[in-house]
Amino acid sequence: MNVPVAAPHRKAHGKERKRARARARRAARARPVTTMKRRVALVQGGKSAEREISLRTGEQVGVALRRKGHEVIALDLDDGLVPALQREKPDVVFIALHGRYGEDGCLQGLLEILGIPYVGSGVLASALAMDKIMSKKLFRLEGLTCPRSITVIRDGLDRIDEGKLVQTVEEALGFPAIVKPNREGSTIGLTLVREPGSLWDALARAFEYDPEALVEEYVEGTEITVGVLGNREPWALPVIEIVSATGLYDYKAKYTKGMSEHIIPARVAQDTYKAAQDAAVRAHKALGCRGMSRADFIVGPGGVPYILEVNTIPGMTETSLLPDAARAAGIEFPDLVDMLIDFALEPATK
Repeated sequence: MNVPVAAPHRKAHGKERKRARARARRAARARPVTTMKRRVALVQGGKSAEREISLRTGEQVGVALRRKGHEVIALDLDDGLVPALQREKPDVVFIALHGRYGEDGCLQGLLEILGIPYVGSGVLASALAMDKIMSKKLFRLEGLTCPRSITVIRDGLDRIDEGKLVQTVEEALGFPAIVKPNREGSTIGLTLVREPGSLWDALARAFEYDPEALVEEYVEGTEITVGVLGNREPWALPVIEIVSATGLYDYKAKYTKGMSEHIIPARVAQDTYKAAQDAAVRAHKALGCRGMSRADFIVGPGGVPYILEVNTIPGMTETSLLPDAARAAGIEFPDLVDMLIDFALEPATK
């Protein structure tokens, strides 16, 4: 797994970490003081390409929930889920699923129909965040900086001249460029296209996962990520810098031990640091997220943070990015999981 690394001490970021811890303490005091232990259905696994990661998340979330005294019923996202939920009658569902059917609003809609509270964002926010094309439109309306991009649809690909498409990408975005499925997570199906001749193969790979692909300009810079917690008044966690051994934070770099480092706080200018935190909170609010989210950025020329995407169910192993950031703010993993349960049970804002 990825190991968090402390960045060299810098006075400004030290102050930021203290502020983050103070916000975490205020949030903890604002939560209702209760010794009530919940009956929690932990839904994990699923049918997406991220099943393995979901099982890792579920295992560690289950340990943390039990450590806090909750009763945990582990369930897989399969044909037996609905009868199991009706039989077990949980107080709340902790969704430990990534990718399709768990992170895209499908399971959230099912739980709304069943009337069961759940951790994380609702149907619309989940669906919007999963759809990179739609979320980019929303981010731009909010004034956030996004990489330029072109959408390519699989159904019309046989009517597209390869040479013309390459020319369009060259003129609009340039090479290298990033190609990725529109609705997929964990950089599954993502390709860094360095040469025009590789574009067609990259699109074919992306179309294995989704009928729409995004061709995006490659912004060279520092990769950072910002976790956000809260419902009505969300706040940003310390910014993490991601350093990949391969130069690209792809699936292999994310989930192979020793292939990446998490540096906290990120080694970026203070103005960039604050701008990324502000953008993450604005994106969280614009999408209508609840409980948690994690926004990924590339710091481009001039220190501008380019928002790439928002994850509504980020990885939740103890060494994943959001728990790392929470720990830097003084929130240990079992307390984070417990906090997310409380957020799920807060009444939604009318």
